[in-house]
Amino acid sequence: MSDYRPGPLTPLQYLRNVTFYVHAAIATLLIGLFGLISLRDGRRGANRVGDRWIAHLAWAARIHLGLRCEVRGTPPTRDIIVAAKHQCFWDILMIAQAVPRRAFIMKREVMRVPVVGWFAWKVGCIPIDRRKGRDAMAAISSQINQRLAGDGLGQLIIYPEGTRTLPGERRPYKHGVSTIRASTGLSVAPVAVNTGLFWPRKGWGIRPGTAIIEFLPEIGPEAPREGFLPRLEAEIETASDRLMAEAGFTPIADQRNS
Repeated sequence: MSDYRPGPLTPLQYLRNVTFYVHAAIATLLIGLFGLISLRDGRRGANRVGDRWIAHLAWAARIHLGLRCEVRGTPPTRDIIVAAKHQCFWDILMIAQAVPRRAFIMKREVMRVPVVGWFAWKVGCIPIDRRKGRDAMAAISSQINQRLAGDGLGQLIIYPEGTRTLPGERRPYKHGVSTIRASTGLSVAPVAVNTGLFWPRKGWGIRPGTAIIEFLPEIGPEAPREGFLPRLEAEIETASDRLMAEAGFTPIADQRNS
């Protein structure tokens, strides 16, 4: 469990959260609807709409919330697996903005949502049916290899923990990223974040500041499969702890040991 307990919002921060979410809802509806015509251009057109939407929400976050994002390291531009720490919706947006051909593995139900699901399909997101267990991973690997043999995969963004985590919280990394890496021969770009200090896991109570996402050195396909997952976890968690400490967060356990 995490010991992260942010204080209550001030009245002004509360008002800014409200205005941001109203703005974001209207912008999502309008950009999505007016962008439907771009779907005729396939993935390229859908990505253009995604670029506009993410850039607009990032601008709205600066204006309403005083929230910015700093990107460190070198975002990849070729076919690759992006394995990232996941603390909130903000890191989804900022990692997606940093790479040119983003795609996600996401729940099949999300991809059935009107407008949002249509764009998800077009940008190359891959649905997963978690009820199928190992068979689901085999199906995903097959789809990825088909795309690699076609017009390319892009930057496939995966969250190895499988869910959002609180600052200071750690969950075991799931084997999906290791399985996909082994079956495709792709490199893996680890990403560390401290976004959860500014944007809560459930999305309410956003605070001003500069969140950081950091692209770490890639792990190439030549790295041994044995020990890959512990290595990935250690690199992402160590770097994320460093970024959170830089922003002033120190877990209580660390304070007791100091």
